[in-house]
Amino acid sequence: MARDLALLAATVREAGDLALRMFRTTLKTWTKGASSPVSEADIAVNDLILGRISTADPDSGLLSEESTDDAGRLARRRVWIIDPIDGTRAYLAGHEDWSVSVALVEHERPVAAAVFAPATGELFLAAQGRGASINDAPIHATGGTALDSRRMAGPRALIERLGAPPGADIHPRIGSLALRICRVADGRIDAAFATGNSRDWDLAAADLIVHEAGGRLTSLAGSPLVYNRPSVTHGELAAAGRDRHAVIVRRLRNSSGG
Repeated sequence: MARDLALLAATVREAGDLALRMFRTTLKTWTKGASSPVSEADIAVNDLILGRISTADPDSGLLSEESTDDAGRLARRRVWIIDPIDGTRAYLAGHEDWSVSVALVEHERPVAAAVFAPATGELFLAAQGRGASINDAPIHATGGTALDSRRMAGPRALIERLGAPPGADIHPRIGSLALRICRVADGRIDAAFATGNSRDWDLAAADLIVHEAGGRLTSLAGSPLVYNRPSVTHGELAAAGRDRHAVIVRRLRNSSGG
């Protein structure tokens, strides 16, 4: 595991440095699917990460947002899940809330993870059973059960379902979903939410980081996420410290009549 974590840290740092050199420059951009932006920076960073990991660990599978999916990953014991630039819209807008996110998954759950925010120099790392850190300092999700909308990030509709009045102050948007969840892990916010349609690469690394920091990331029904399945799409999600997470799940179930 130490070798995998060292590979993760070195790879995301190098990838982040490349993304940072291209940040706030004139880039070729295009749209994939209905409305998802892509830039030449996404592709360059993706190529760097794939090259480093496939050279160091050629027998493992790969799943990346910016590469064609290879169903052969489903038969691999180890799969690296990669988001070269999570928060491409923020990146292209010149904002700092984007990240490079990479996780190693075994048996459908992440066992090693790195999320690097190059614009702010924050490197989040976690390994299964070994805790989580930011720039080598241990991190922990906030305790307690209070629900303060100002310390929650994500879709307003979900936060209002927890009892926040319409128009209540909520935490400013964090463009990278991985970084949004990591802000729960380091205690800067109490809870984070995501609408449906997030993918494995948005979540796998941050999932382990928040878990190892004493929090949980689950569906709104409280079910843990599984990765490296044929479908990599997930529904609405909530992340928080364990006690607060239990309150959130209970309230959301009640609000939906479940």
